[in-house]
Amino acid sequence: MNMMSYLADVLNISLMIEASLFDNKALGRSIITALMLLSVLILLIVIIRSMFALVEELWVSYISPKPFYTHLYFRKRKLSEDQIYILENQFGFYQKLQPKKKLYFEHRVARFIKHHQFEGRSGVYITNQHKVLIASTAIMLTFGYRNYRFKSLSTFVIYPEAFQSTSNKALHKGEFNPAYKAVVFSWKDFLEGYAIENDNLNLGIHELVHVLHFDFEKRKNSAIGATLFMRHYDKIKHKIHSNAGFRQHLKASKLLRNYAFTNNFEFISVLIETFFESPKELKTQFPDLYDNVKSMLNFNDNLF
Repeated sequence: MNMMSYLADVLNISLMIEASLFDNKALGRSIITALMLLSVLILLIVIIRSMFALVEELWVSYISPKPFYTHLYFRKRKLSEDQIYILENQFGFYQKLQPKKKLYFEHRVARFIKHHQFEGRSGVYITNQHKVLIASTAIMLTFGYRNYRFKSLSTFVIYPEAFQSTSNKALHKGEFNPAYKAVVFSWKDFLEGYAIENDNLNLGIHELVHVLHFDFEKRKNSAIGATLFMRHYDKIKHKIHSNAGFRQHLKASKLLRNYAFTNNFEFISVLIETFFESPKELKTQFPDLYDNVKSMLNFNDNLF
């Protein structure tokens, strides 16, 4: 419908040009021809992109659970020296990446910061540390996807510590509000998530997985990342709910905290926290869960 509307607009413009340039028919015809050629070119690009998306979807669904490509940038954005210093000293995931992958990571972090708002509350003054660490958490989660933007998120609100939620008036450390496209963090608790890297508690990862889950559950989301996420989420969910013995074994292991078993949304957030904070333990004790999360995020062994 949009393309037909565009072509109709081009035709109208062409007629207007022809009418206004009646005293110079040669020039008018040249401009009209150029506009029509441009329309055909745009139409071809749309068709090619649609065909590519269809073929890739079929490839991922029936042949290989991997997109055709993940990283392709014609112009990579750069971070400031101060921002790179924060990455190099405060974000372990970035530190482990190969040099080429670090450039990709920096580019994505820079774009994420550019397209999101960061607002401080209760005396919080937004600094590069807030922006870089929050953006890096988001990019870490989506680094295996080609489309790494969060459609249901535009704003981060940061309090110094636990805050009173507007939804239930209780004290929260973090929350995702889809109606306002906002994630709210207690900065104290956000930093503690990275200060202790193996306690399977990471507020930033937890809340941003909620955003991913919310985005990917939408029926209209045709991104390959959504396909991968939901396919393996369904496999995990089926295993947990269809095998009581496995569920009990998982609970008894204490690898996932009890909050994971509140509901499916909390389970997948806690599981992905554990995947990043205790990967060896998760792989050793529950290799099937580990492999599903790894495939869900489209991570591979040559990432680092």
